[in-house]
Amino acid sequence: MYGILCATPEELAALKATLHLDIEPEVHGPTTVWTGRHEDETIVVALAGIGKVNAAAAATLLLAVFSARVLIFAGVAGGLNPAFPVGSVLLGERLAIHDYGAISARVFTPTAYGVIPVGAPRLDELTMASESVRAVLMRLADTVAGRLDASPYLGGVITADYFLNCAETRDELHAAFGADAIDMESGAVAQVAGAWNVDLYVIRTLSDLAGADSHLTYGETAAMAARNSALCVPALLEILSKDR
Repeated sequence: MYGILCATPEELAALKATLHLDIEPEVHGPTTVWTGRHEDETIVVALAGIGKVNAAAAATLLLAVFSARVLIFAGVAGGLNPAFPVGSVLLGERLAIHDYGAISARVFTPTAYGVIPVGAPRLDELTMASESVRAVLMRLADTVAGRLDASPYLGGVITADYFLNCAETRDELHAAFGADAIDMESGAVAQVAGAWNVDLYVIRTLSDLAGADSHLTYGETAAMAARNSALCVPALLEILSKDR
C-alpha cells in the first residue's frame, strides 16, 4: 500500500490526472482520501490541507487506518536556492522543521523538532534521508529527466508554518541551513514517517522563488509546478514496485 499526500486542490488535480483513483472519496476528519490502483498495488491519495498539523494528521491516518508502508508527498514549494529556477523539481534528500525552538531576549533559536528546546543545540543542518531513500531518489531523477520540461535535483527542503514572501529571509534560510526550498508540510510528514519507521519520498516543484513577489507568481505557476511533481509519482511507483 502506497500512501500519497498533497496539500492543495491544484496538487490533487495534478495527481488525479496521472493516477487511477476511485471517483468517490472518504472523509476522515480534516483529511479527504481517494483509493485506487497502480498496476497490482493499492494506492491511497490524501488531500491533507495546508500546514504541519494537517500534514501530520493525514500521514498518521494513511499509516494507522490504511496501513500504508511507504509515504510520498508530491506538491509545490518556494525556492530558496538561486541556482534552481521556477519549475525545477526538487527531490527531498534532506528535511527539517525550522520554526520550532526557543525565544530568549527576543531572539529565536531553532532546535531539532520534539526535543525540549531549553538548552538544546541550535538546529544548523537538515536531516539526511537514509541511503536507500536517496538511492531511489537518484534513480527517479534519472528516470524523469527526459519526461519533464524542467530538471530534477536532489536537495534540501525546510518546513515552517508560513508562506515565505521575503527575499531577505529566503537568503538567510538558504545560508543557514543549506536548504533549497521551503514548504509547509514535508518536515512534519518526515517526523511521522520516522516515528512509524517507514520511508518517505518528497517531490516538490518550485512554484516561486520566495521573494517579495512570490504571492503573485505562485498563483500563476502553482498548477504547472503541481503537474511536474505529479508526473514524477507514477515513475516513483514503478521504481518502488520493482524493488519489492
